[in-house]
Amino acid sequence: MTRQDKAKALLVVALVAVVGMAFRVSWNALRDVARAIGADATAATLYGYVVDGLMALALVAALVLTGRDRKFALRVLAAYTAASLVLNFVHGLVPELHGGAVGPGGLADLSRAGWLLVLLATSLPVGSIYFGSDLVAKVLHHRPDTTTDAIKPDETIINRSTSEQEESAPEPPAPVADPLPLPAPEPVAQPGSDQSAPGAVAVAAESARPRRATGRVPQSARTARPKRTPAELLDEARSATADWPDEQLTAEAIRKTVRTSAEKARGLRDTLRAERANTADSMEVAA
Repeated sequence: MTRQDKAKALLVVALVAVVGMAFRVSWNALRDVARAIGADATAATLYGYVVDGLMALALVAALVLTGRDRKFALRVLAAYTAASLVLNFVHGLVPELHGGAVGPGGLADLSRAGWLLVLLATSLPVGSIYFGSDLVAKVLHHRPDTTTDAIKPDETIINRSTSEQEESAPEPPAPVADPLPLPAPEPVAQPGSDQSAPGAVAVAAESARPRRATGRVPQSARTARPKRTPAELLDEARSATADWPDEQLTAEAIRKTVRTSAEKARGLRDTLRAERANTADSMEVAA
């Protein structure tokens, strides 16, 4: 056991001892008040346990319960603490209560507020039965929500790790193809200017130098590719693949050569292979 654990154990033992002595002092006053309201010797002995004992029960329930139930336990604790304080105060103000000098039912004759003291003293045992049973039922039916508390830290760690990964590893931007530089316009000679001058030559050379585009060229500014008819596309593919062997005559090679779609390239491949097959058959027949 560490030094800190020993200190905690010593503090708990000292606190229990102090509470026990305080209960003994309060129990003496509550026993005399119970005799004054007509309780017999046994009931008067147990009266202190009924009032101060419920205070301890409400304190334990407040440590276990949560939410509205915990507030209810704290209210019961406060109410019975105040009631015990009032009865101990009355016991100190009325010396006749010491030793049972006041007979049963005589507490109401002590002053005008005596009947209020009798009402308070007689209602505490009934309240202990009601509030004590309610607190015990609440403690027995209490279910601590440990599942939510166990999941929240995991979700926080996952959310933090995901956000940190997104911040630390941003997605690289998509590569932008450099567009072809546009031809620079030819310099126009101004009337009366000397083109042979060194300054004019330098300006003309600088204006004639092609400038590299800094961004993506809009679709409207691009040069439209002339559309080819199927016959023109077939002639172009036929002339481009005239010296190709049969193994090299594939759709992918034709697509890259004539710059067309994959579907049209497959059609061209089938047509060219059929033409070569027909040519080979004709040559065999002629031979």
